[in-house]
Amino acid sequence: MPQYLRLLGIGGIGIIRMSGQDCFKILDKIFQPKTKQQIENIKGYTIKYGNIIEKGEVIDEVLVSYFKEPKSYTTENMCEINSHGGNVMVRKILEMCLENGAELAEPGEFTKRAFLNGRIDLLQAESVMDVIHAKSEREAKTGIKQLEGILSKQIAEIKQDILDVMINIEVAIDYPEYDVDDVTNQQIMDMLIKVEDKLLKLEKSFDNGKIIKEGIKTAIIGKPNAGKSSLLNAILKEDRAIVTEYAGTTRDTIEEFVTINGIPLKLIDTAGIRKAKDEVEKIGIAKSREIAKEADLVIAIFDVTCELTPEDLEILELIKDRKSIIILNKMDLEAVLKEDDPRIQKASNHIIKISALNYRGIDKLYEEITNLFQLNEINLDNEIVITNIRHKNLISKAIKNVKKTKETVENKMPLDIIAIFIKDILEDLGNITGEVVSEDIINEIFSKFCLGK
Repeated sequence: MPQYLRLLGIGGIGIIRMSGQDCFKILDKIFQPKTKQQIENIKGYTIKYGNIIEKGEVIDEVLVSYFKEPKSYTTENMCEINSHGGNVMVRKILEMCLENGAELAEPGEFTKRAFLNGRIDLLQAESVMDVIHAKSEREAKTGIKQLEGILSKQIAEIKQDILDVMINIEVAIDYPEYDVDDVTNQQIMDMLIKVEDKLLKLEKSFDNGKIIKEGIKTAIIGKPNAGKSSLLNAILKEDRAIVTEYAGTTRDTIEEFVTINGIPLKLIDTAGIRKAKDEVEKIGIAKSREIAKEADLVIAIFDVTCELTPEDLEILELIKDRKSIIILNKMDLEAVLKEDDPRIQKASNHIIKISALNYRGIDKLYEEITNLFQLNEINLDNEIVITNIRHKNLISKAIKNVKKTKETVENKMPLDIIAIFIKDILEDLGNITGEVVSEDIINEIFSKFCLGK
């Protein structure tokens, strides 16, 4: 049954996408091209100009793209009506499609069909949303590489390593009367070690993948009026946070994204840490402490024109043994607090002097973050990077099953028992690409997609 897409919002062009065996028949009922042709004579990847017609009346002037099976996104017959992008016009054409036998697409319907029809695997399907929701160039690049099948090929190679040995095991179990070379425990163990090494490398890549996809959750903490909001504004290069001479202006958190070396940095400006003056500020300060504990990186900012206070000492204690950067702010003024203060030196090895209000020293902060997270060492050209938590969990599960299988080999268990454990590894890998995945998981994955994909 054909499916349609409605894109809500005002734009120069609106697109209604249709896929399915009867999509051209339905299109023929509402579209009148300037040059009439039988559908069998229209080539795929062709655009035709004409009008949407209802009861002899021109509804809109459109361009229609034709995609013929199997050379389409879904591998089915497909067409896209490019109309004027007003809500009224798009809705009207959509209603005409529905009246002539179409059904509305579910979220992810088109990509789901591409997966079910075998054009892409589940891993590639998930990468479509990674590309759409990418917050940085590196994340988009990773998504594109996954869409091209780079991780799928690696999973296929690992499966082939297993199957090369598994075939001989199955033959030895099912046809013991045949004269075949016995599969030795050493052959099985060599295969398992090889597979484990490859899987461990993929699992480790998730450390970088998580940074690429989710960014670095960064909490900016400090006393009121230390310059937290000024720092946020300096990094964003805009007045996002209110800056005044009065302490305690920020009562709640402010969150913004900025990109450093192609990696998203999720900046969280928190309420100043001090003895609260009212209940609202008390809640904000408690939230600041909680965010600082959960953050991937803590930027602790101190006013160099003042000596360290009990609140400052609490902040220094909070960042110990954490990935942190200490910022000594207001260096354009006469400094009382020095970077060689042993209490500061003890709290962090990463100390920077800046003037947030004058945007001085921000580049040093970028360099420190780059070095701290080794961002320059993330090479997407030559590495496969796992960014999806579902994939990572299944790889981790496969590694556990490899270890269990190695134990059965070491304990000299019969081949048929070893084979059961090896099949568990294959099932884990098959779940990644969707070869053995359940319908419930498929529906859950595609329910997160947007309409039109």
